[in-house]
Amino acid sequence: MILDAVPENFTGAAIDPLSLGALLADQAGLDGRHVIIADPAGEHRLWLRDPTPGRPLAAIIPLDKDFVTRIASLLRFHRLMFGKRTGPLPRGWPLTAYRRTRLDAMLRALDLRLAGATYREIAIAMGKGEANHLSAAEFKASSARSFAYRLVRDATAIMNGDYRKLLRIR
Repeated sequence: MILDAVPENFTGAAIDPLSLGALLADQAGLDGRHVIIADPAGEHRLWLRDPTPGRPLAAIIPLDKDFVTRIASLLRFHRLMFGKRTGPLPRGWPLTAYRRTRLDAMLRALDLRLAGATYREIAIAMGKGEANHLSAAEFKASSARSFAYRLVRDATAIMNGDYRKLLRIR
């Protein structure tokens, strides 16, 4: 969530977001301050473009394909600011056990591929031992190759910017 100082003619909440809970992370940079605030129902990730304490704040919501996700996140943060329960994370935000396992496999496969491994080597490393006994033609048409290829393809897409899909409300 992007927070910045309100324009001069507006008033806004002068609440210091850093006082709303325990900080899980706090990183200052040239573009402002990035913090993660703890919340039992799910953490809040903030980018404070103007980190001056006590300044009234406004939220910046880009009109992009993540708009609905950003609004849901902003509503949860707004409730936190005013001492209300933030409620559960929107459906689809918490990763299921299956998605965590698949993401782990994708990262392992991508690491192998970036290190120069072939799809056959990736398939074998990912537990598809039958790939070791297949001829080149058989491997090319096998489910083991398709499995390894899909893992690498999907991990490469996430690496190249599709990681935001992990946060979208489904």
